[in-house]
Amino acid sequence: MIGRQLEKEMLQRALDRKTAQIVVVYGRRRVGKTFLVNEFFNNSYAFKHTAVSPLEKGSTSGMMRLQLAEFYYSMKTYGLKSDAQCPENWVEAFHLLQELLDSKSDGSNQVIFIDELPWMDTPRSGFVSAFEHFCNDWCSARRHVKLIVCGSATSWICDEMLEGKGGLYNRVTSSIHVGPFTLRECEEFFREEGFRMDKYDIVQAYIAFGGIPYYLSQFREDLSVVQNIDKLLFDRDSILYDEFDKLFSSQFANPDCLKSIVACIGSRRCGLTREEIITKTEKLSGGTFSKSMKALEKSRLISSYKPFGEKKLKYRISDPFCSFYLHYVKPNINQKHFWQMHYNSPAMNSWLGYAFEEIVFYHIEQVKSALGISGVCSNESAWSVDGTDTQEGMQIDLLIERADRVVNICEIKFCNDEYAVTSAYARKLQSRMDYTSTFFKNRRSVSTVLITTYGLKRNEYSSRFQKVITLEDLFR
Repeated sequence: MIGRQLEKEMLQRALDRKTAQIVVVYGRRRVGKTFLVNEFFNNSYAFKHTAVSPLEKGSTSGMMRLQLAEFYYSMKTYGLKSDAQCPENWVEAFHLLQELLDSKSDGSNQVIFIDELPWMDTPRSGFVSAFEHFCNDWCSARRHVKLIVCGSATSWICDEMLEGKGGLYNRVTSSIHVGPFTLRECEEFFREEGFRMDKYDIVQAYIAFGGIPYYLSQFREDLSVVQNIDKLLFDRDSILYDEFDKLFSSQFANPDCLKSIVACIGSRRCGLTREEIITKTEKLSGGTFSKSMKALEKSRLISSYKPFGEKKLKYRISDPFCSFYLHYVKPNINQKHFWQMHYNSPAMNSWLGYAFEEIVFYHIEQVKSALGISGVCSNESAWSVDGTDTQEGMQIDLLIERADRVVNICEIKFCNDEYAVTSAYARKLQSRMDYTSTFFKNRRSVSTVLITTYGLKRNEYSSRFQKVITLEDLFR
């Protein structure tokens, strides 16, 4: 298994505890939650069940009966007595599960795995209250029981199990968020799969797919990264052709509304404030909008941040796949060779540079490690200053304000060779340093950092950067 060391340690602690455990494993669709649990427990369970996907059914009609029937057949697979009838409701279903598990108990650990639990909570089914009773009345009273629940609908997991004040309040003993692979883990994944890809290629794959293992597993060894992007995202016969829609439909009850919000946020590079989103989407600032924004944040498809020097929060897309889809795939769907035909065009190179900036933000811990400040508290943000009649505007890709009274001005450049500083760029960099020093009233040391792919080309202006961070650092 690639990576997931912390997640495996948390699962092992739960297994070793001498008390009942209720463990929640959550994360976005296709990130590898089920694979993690199955690999760790070697598919050895007292009971396992996977809920029926609402995507496969196509409608909510009859979903409760279908979910109950599938739950019943899972119990039959694990030894439910043959004369037991299919339950009519979730209270009956969980009582049957209790009888099944009690009949198999010998005092050793009983691991119960329920995958995609949120899908079982269909409208007016009474699932949540029945499940709460099962956890509180039966699971908690048996120290050998280890209940593992998993779900892609992160907002449901957070609302009902991690943050809610209902019957499951304080019952969850561990929560494990499974995030995308880092660049280093992507490199390990491709190496394990037999690919011969350099770091530059892996960054390009990350820009389009993020660190989502399932997406990366669809790559073909006989195609280049550019060809794989075309094959997987622009070909209507691809397995990922409608993945963007499925990503939202599998996680949210109102997917179209949330897709429109994400598309709106992605329309501006630096993101939008709440008020700007409301204006652009023509949605009222009410409970529904607030709930939608919270759901997107909990699912980590968007994130909020406060740009340096500004008072209001802004929201931006934090999922590379969504960002790439909205910028390039959606407007050019069915153009089979779109990415190959436009690769290296000025417009595309400009966007790749912006996307690389986002990847750097995802790997801020690696950046701090390369600077030798892993243990220093800091605030990281982009910084944009509007121009005036007397002052030229300024855009700093990444500003790191450190607790040790140092400010790092980080310039981020995505290049296919060493980056060369020109005289014009050197003047611009000096201007940014001067402005930053003045802004902090000369009470901070200002240091310039170049974050790029292959390093800095030495010339008469290269000394403008005190530190250079390359892909080697981001992959550590």
